[in-house]
Amino acid sequence: MNKIERATVRDAAEILSLQKIAYISEAEIYENHDIEPLKQNLEDIEKAFESNIFLKSVENENIIGSVKATKKNGICYIGKLMVHPNHQNKGIGKKLMQEIESLFPNTDFELFTGSKSYKNISFYEKLGYKGFKYEKSLIEDTVFLFMRKRH
Repeated sequence: MNKIERATVRDAAEILSLQKIAYISEAEIYENHDIEPLKQNLEDIEKAFESNIFLKSVENENIIGSVKATKKNGICYIGKLMVHPNHQNKGIGKKLMQEIESLFPNTDFELFTGSKSYKNISFYEKLGYKGFKYEKSLIEDTVFLFMRKRH
């Protein structure tokens, strides 16, 4: 059984390792292994802990899922929801999302995902998110769908 708990900067290396595995499927959708999640380094993740709350899903002392969020101007921005490929479709992503949302009561949420990531889009829609704009990435050749959930 897995448990969800607050991650600390000491978990950064393991979260980065999970990220490198979890985002390969996204890279394959876009036929581009030069996407930002695969290029990030340990310092990038450690720095993200300064302004974000990270949650982790742990099973047998291994991090198998993670999500981060930060609140700015009354909106909670959720990012980098990931679950290890061997543990997907077991409700872990849903639990991570429910838990991160519970930390920001009476708040609107925003996130983005690749516009061709249909599985992700469907997942977020089931959680009450609705797409509200498309935006081309300035760094990579990807169009993102921005999604919002009102409280």
